[in-house]
Amino acid sequence: MAHYRRAGNIPAKRHTQHRDADGKLYYEELMGEEGFSSDSSLLYHRHVPSAVRSAHTWQLPDQAVSGNEPLLPRHLKLHDLFAGQEWKSCDAVRDRRLVLGNADVRINYVVAGTASPLYRNATGDECVYVESGSGVVETVFGDLSVKTGDYVVIPRATTHRWVPSGMLRLYAIEANSHIAPPKRYLSRYGQFLESSPYCERDLRTPGDPQLVDGENVEVYIKHRGDGPAGLSGTVHVLPHHPFDVVGWDGCLYPYVFNIADFEPITGRVHQPPPVHQVFEGANFVICNFVPRKVDYHPLAVAVPYYHANVDSDEVMFYVGGDYEARKGSGINVGSISLHPGGHSHGPQPGAIEGSLGVERFDELAVMVDTFRPLGLGEAGRLCDDGVYAWTWAR
Repeated sequence: MAHYRRAGNIPAKRHTQHRDADGKLYYEELMGEEGFSSDSSLLYHRHVPSAVRSAHTWQLPDQAVSGNEPLLPRHLKLHDLFAGQEWKSCDAVRDRRLVLGNADVRINYVVAGTASPLYRNATGDECVYVESGSGVVETVFGDLSVKTGDYVVIPRATTHRWVPSGMLRLYAIEANSHIAPPKRYLSRYGQFLESSPYCERDLRTPGDPQLVDGENVEVYIKHRGDGPAGLSGTVHVLPHHPFDVVGWDGCLYPYVFNIADFEPITGRVHQPPPVHQVFEGANFVICNFVPRKVDYHPLAVAVPYYHANVDSDEVMFYVGGDYEARKGSGINVGSISLHPGGHSHGPQPGAIEGSLGVERFDELAVMVDTFRPLGLGEAGRLCDDGVYAWTWAR
């Protein structure tokens, strides 16, 4: 994140001696992006942060994807996953199921009811949308309370764990890059501009770091390797608990943004999807569609025009409200629509006429547009309804 924060006990000058009350030296760790040339933070540990006692393989959940062939738009019913009481024993890390993915981004879904192990993603940033429920994300920087509608942005290699309060439905977007606010929302120095639909005041950042004691502590690591999608998993056993940070400062840390704080941009006629953008990564963007007043030209057509995704696959996750453009398709809360590049899509039959004169849309959705084709993961193949492609021809 672009703006500076500090928490806990840090020295007056960076890269200088910092000692506890007994004179013992704290261990300074630089966590930085792009090889010392981008955002970073300095963390001060009670123990050596590099220490590892042992390591073993973590068998990742199925990461294989198959092509969207024959090329079809698809309706994926995520709420068909984790049926019954299965979720109570699932955690937000090891029980993620891959829905869609390519070389740039992986979209996972999980319903969690128990605390996850400590975890870090060494391949890229994560943006996890909380579909429903609440809990705490404990991190090496400090704790983040999370609730329905939150985006939780976690920088690459941040050690953390998820602790749900009851059922927690999570839509986990894993990048092979960094995830940040769109550059057009920011000044050249990184401050949100007046034209941005959200700003620094809307972000929730960690509280003071929590000091946790413990020995022989396991940390699950997802990293580049020889497995499907070029991923592998390792578990490091650490001599001391990694939550031993007495203080930190910098511009790189996890944070939370709630979808209800996004201020929609509207106009006299239908606005294109980039006005709904909330984050960006390498070769993909994240947008959200929130309740809003719609187009106010007297002849406006409120639902989207038909459009061909020439350069992208469009993934819409429907999380609340009504969806004027999708009426009659079977899509509802908990659904994903996948509209692939090469297929022209738009409103369902009758939706255009039905939207005329409408002044407000009560819809809530998270959209991921990717600029390389998406394949179907194990969970995506399983929850495909198999009929969505034909609903425009009814």
